[in-house]
Amino acid sequence: MTAIPVAPPENRWATPKRVSLVPLVALIFFSVSGGAYGIEPLFSTSGPGMGILLILVAPLIYSVPHALVCAELGTAIPVEGGYYHWVKRGLGRFWAFQQGLLQWVCSFVDMALYPVMFTSYLSSLIGAVAPGKHVLFELAGIQVDLNWVICVGVIVLFTLLNLMGAGWVGDSSVAFALICLTPMLILTVIGFYQLITEGTNPISSMTAEQGQSTWNAFGSGLFIVMWNYSGWDSVSTVAGEMENPKKHLPKALLWSVLLIIAGYLLPSLASLAVGPGGENGWKSWEDGALPDIAGELAGPWLQYVVTIGGLFASVAMFSALLASYSRLPSSLSHDGYLPKWVSKESKRYKMPVASIVGSSVVYALFCFSSFQSLVIYDVFLTNIGILLEVAALIALRIREPELERPYKIPGGWWSIGLITVSLTGVSVWAAIEQYSEEGTKAVVYCLIVVGASLLLYPALAARKAARDAAAADRHAANGADSGDSGDSGDTGGSGDSADTGAYDLSGWRPDSAHSDKAVSGTGTDSVEA
Repeated sequence: MTAIPVAPPENRWATPKRVSLVPLVALIFFSVSGGAYGIEPLFSTSGPGMGILLILVAPLIYSVPHALVCAELGTAIPVEGGYYHWVKRGLGRFWAFQQGLLQWVCSFVDMALYPVMFTSYLSSLIGAVAPGKHVLFELAGIQVDLNWVICVGVIVLFTLLNLMGAGWVGDSSVAFALICLTPMLILTVIGFYQLITEGTNPISSMTAEQGQSTWNAFGSGLFIVMWNYSGWDSVSTVAGEMENPKKHLPKALLWSVLLIIAGYLLPSLASLAVGPGGENGWKSWEDGALPDIAGELAGPWLQYVVTIGGLFASVAMFSALLASYSRLPSSLSHDGYLPKWVSKESKRYKMPVASIVGSSVVYALFCFSSFQSLVIYDVFLTNIGILLEVAALIALRIREPELERPYKIPGGWWSIGLITVSLTGVSVWAAIEQYSEEGTKAVVYCLIVVGASLLLYPALAARKAARDAAAADRHAANGADSGDSGDSGDTGGSGDSADTGAYDLSGWRPDSAHSDKAVSGTGTDSVEA
C-alpha cells in the first residue's frame, strides 16, 4: 500500500493573532474609558446639570476631533508603533523621537495607577490588602507590603497575556467589557426606576454650589471629563496586529465613541437618583464612590457587584494600555535609538519580549506610593503628544497630498482648522487647570522630562548615525566581495537600510508578521516612503 504524503502542519504561531473588529472596539474602550468608574468627581465639582452637559459636549470638542485625526493617520499609516510613525512621517525623526519617548515616560506613572486602583477596590472587599496593612519588609526607606505584592501579581499576569500578542489582549478585553458593563447596566436600570417612580429630577441643579458661576463649573469640569475621554491614539501602536486596520479602525473608533458616551451618561444619570445630600449624595462624590452609590440605590449586593466590575475594569485598562505603550520602546529600537535587543521578537508569538517585560518592570516600581505623585506631569505630556499628531496630519496633507488615505477627514481645511483650534484650546485649558491645581511643581516635572528628552536625542542620534555608517561600510565591503546579490540588508534591526529617507518608516516590512500586508497580500503600501 502506497503511503499518501501528508503536508507538514501549518505553524499557527507564524504570525501574531490578529485583532478583529469587536476586540478592537473593546481595546479602544479600555484604552480610553473602562466605564463610569472615575467620572464621579465631575458632579461634586461642577454639579449635575453641568456634569451631564460636559459628558455630551466634551466628545464634540475633544474626543471626536482626536478620533478623526487617529482615523485618517491610522488608516494611511497602519503600522506597529502607530503615532510614533505618524509624527516621523509628517515632522521628521526629531519630533518622532520626542513623541515616542515622552509618551512612554508618561506611561510610567499612568500605568502604575491601574494596579493600584485594582488593590483599592480589592481592599474594600478584603481589608487585609489595604496599603500599609501588612508590611513585609522595608528597603531604602520604601515599604514593601502585601498591597504592592498584589500589584506586582496583576502586572505579571497581564504581562504574560501581552506576550501572546494584541489579538489575545483584544479577545480578553471583550470578556472584560461584558463583565464591567453588566454591573453598570444593572445600576442604570435600578437608578432610572427610582427616578421615574419617585419623580426625582436628576438635574436638580446646574452647578455644584449656589454661588458657583457657570463658567467656573464648565472649566473645572472640563479638566476632569477630558481626562476620562483621552487615549484615542493608544490602539494605533498595535495597528500591525489588526485585521484590515484601513477598514476596521474608523468603524471601531466610531462605535467606541458612542459606547463610551453611553457608558458615562446612563450610569451617571441613574446614580443621581441618590440626590444631593447624605453620605453618598452627589455633593460628596469622589473617585471610587460608585460602589457606595450602588449600595445606596439597591443595598450591599449591588455594591459588591459594582466593586467587582471595578476590579475587572482596572486590570482590563492595564492590559489594553500595556499592549499600546510597550510598542514604543520597540519602535525606538527599530530606529536605532535603543539597543537592538529591545525589539527582538519571541519565536512563537512574534512579540517584543524585552520591550513588554521592561515596561512592566518600570510600572511595578512606580506602584510604590512615593512615586504616584509624579502623575501631575501626565496632562502636559499627553497634550504635547496630541498636538504633535495634529501637526503631523497638517504636514502630511501639505507634503503628501497623494498619500493613500482610506479614511479622510471630510470638510477639507475648514474641518482641519476646527479640529486644530478645538484640540489646542482644550489642551491649553487643561494645562492651565493643572497649573492652578498643582502650581509650579507640575511645570517643573514636565520641564525636567521634556528637557531630558531633548538632550537625549543628539547623543542617541549620533550613536545611531555611527552605527548606520559602520553598517553601510560592512554592506559595501560584502558587496565588493560577493557581488550584487540583491540583498537589501536587515530591515528589522537598527534601521540600517530601511531608514534611508527623512520620513520613511524604518523597520517596516510589508510582509512582516506585524503588517496587515501579511494577511491581505496586497501590493506596495502607501506607508512606504
